[in-house]
Amino acid sequence: MQFTEFSLDKRLVTSLEHMGINQTTEIQSKAIPVGLSGRDLMASSKTGSGKTLAFLLPAMQRVISTKALSKRDPRVLILLPTRELANQVYAQLRLLVANTQYKAMKILGGENFNDQAKALAKDPHFVVATPGRLADHLSQQHLYLNGLELLILDEADRMLDLGFAEQLRAINKAADHRRRQTLMFSATLDHGEINDIAAELLNEPEHVAIGESHVENQDITQKIYLADHLDHKEALLNHVLKQQHKQVIIFTATRDDTDRLAGKLAQQGFNTSSLSGNLKQAARNQIMDQFSRGQQQILVTTDVASRGLDLLNVSLVINFDMPKFAEEYIHRIGRTGRAGAKGDAISFVGPKDWDNFKKVQLFLKKRFELSEIDGLTGKFKGFKDKQSKSAKATKTVNKGTKPTKGVKATKAKSKDQRDKRFITGVDVGDAPMLRKPKSKLQETPE
Repeated sequence: MQFTEFSLDKRLVTSLEHMGINQTTEIQSKAIPVGLSGRDLMASSKTGSGKTLAFLLPAMQRVISTKALSKRDPRVLILLPTRELANQVYAQLRLLVANTQYKAMKILGGENFNDQAKALAKDPHFVVATPGRLADHLSQQHLYLNGLELLILDEADRMLDLGFAEQLRAINKAADHRRRQTLMFSATLDHGEINDIAAELLNEPEHVAIGESHVENQDITQKIYLADHLDHKEALLNHVLKQQHKQVIIFTATRDDTDRLAGKLAQQGFNTSSLSGNLKQAARNQIMDQFSRGQQQILVTTDVASRGLDLLNVSLVINFDMPKFAEEYIHRIGRTGRAGAKGDAISFVGPKDWDNFKKVQLFLKKRFELSEIDGLTGKFKGFKDKQSKSAKATKTVNKGTKPTKGVKATKAKSKDQRDKRFITGVDVGDAPMLRKPKSKLQETPE
């Protein structure tokens, strides 16, 4: 579709033309009409599908074409899980409000709290925020949401994973649920907490799902290399980085791993920066700005950069460590192969990564072929299903006696047979739980 088919304000169409955007993506063509109608919406689509404009355009059109419920309260509140994603959405929003009289501001963790309070006192029409910091300002009565007209939650599943459910409930309670429209966007709607929170925040929402949460981008070539240990991973990494790449993002498990690996690569002469949740906001902004401008070739990061960032020059993503949650794999590799470009994704799987690797295969409902590099092939070949260990135990419970005939022996035999059905040791008929309930944040709260 053309954006002109939505009867948008001419200023919005002009802004889109200046941005070089004419054709809608699938999620935009399905979600924008619902947003413009005033109905609540639950929407999901794969990463890089154009969700940002799918909610920004209805928000802008509403503010332009309707009278405000309150002269002081924000009219639109957009919540996002991370500062990086919030900065990106805010940058796109500023392009849309540039030729209008409407004001937008962002409220992020890591920035000066008092300066934010002063900016809120100027009554912005749009607020882009992370839920933790926004909830803090609510508790200090620096803003009120009685007149809020539109609440937008982007990457709602990620916000719940980071432990922001209570903040979302507090924000919902502060806003008038009866008069407010709510748009919820998520990479997946197949998430237990999503449905629970949606029942509280949304009123009879329309549902739009574009593709499945586990559908992979066909423009991304994926390879898996087994690794014996940390040194082996680093040797594989050095070999891969010697090839020609535009820009590379390397994902690690922890902040310490990020700093350590980035330091090693810098010592080897690679133009490298690192990003993790413990950095101050100004430092994070600077790192992402430099990387997006191409001033660094390699970005080493935790999952803080796995979602939403639109970095068109990234040609390779490397999972130095496999993600804990299977669906995060899709978001990580989705940093390449964007806007129709081709990309590569490489994962190193060691003994500590094996269980998480199996979860990814189960989630994607596929078996990866394992790749090798001449001269760097290791001894680790993966583990058999854990059930084979229990089967083995039944044979050795009573040392010196023959295994008991009957049920146990039969079960042990069937388990061993099942282990041989898959080279990778993954049995799709016995999938483990992909998520654990969150009790601690994985990153510093925003």
